[in-house]
Amino acid sequence: MALREIVTYPFPVLKEIAKPVTRFDEELEKLIADMAETMYAAPGVGLAAPQINVPLQLCVIDISKKGEPKNLIVLANPKIVKGEGQESDEEGCLSVREYSTNVPRFTKIWVEAQDSKGNPLSFVAEDFYARVIQHELDHLNGTLFIDRISSLKRGLYKKKLKKLLKAEEEKGN
Repeated sequence: MALREIVTYPFPVLKEIAKPVTRFDEELEKLIADMAETMYAAPGVGLAAPQINVPLQLCVIDISKKGEPKNLIVLANPKIVKGEGQESDEEGCLSVREYSTNVPRFTKIWVEAQDSKGNPLSFVAEDFYARVIQHELDHLNGTLFIDRISSLKRGLYKKKLKKLLKAEEEKGN
């Protein structure tokens, strides 16, 4: 296992549609282990492969609370086949630095995917779990949560990011 670098907006892979996972082998198992280690270290509750510059339809999720046993969920080639209800709640992202805001999402979703061995999965997720899955699946489709907010809020964030990047650049020189 190895920690991987989490890329941040505006890194190009974050805006690309990820390719399907076609090989369920030892290499994929290593990638999953690296993703899990990276997510836990961040710390986060979900991580999609594009966030570590790997353009594959793969994500890891663990919404267990601190003190509870870890419960890693691996989703390869996931898709939402149905969604219902809607709720806005605050979201942040490991790839979107220093920003969080309310984002509307389905409250209940029906998901189809494959596990780390390529076996089919089909399940229903609700509330926070559904929100996390939707957020991670957005990454697989080249969408960030800031793409789901008003253009005004997005513009303010981009302005803030520009200042942050400029300050970092000046500090580095």
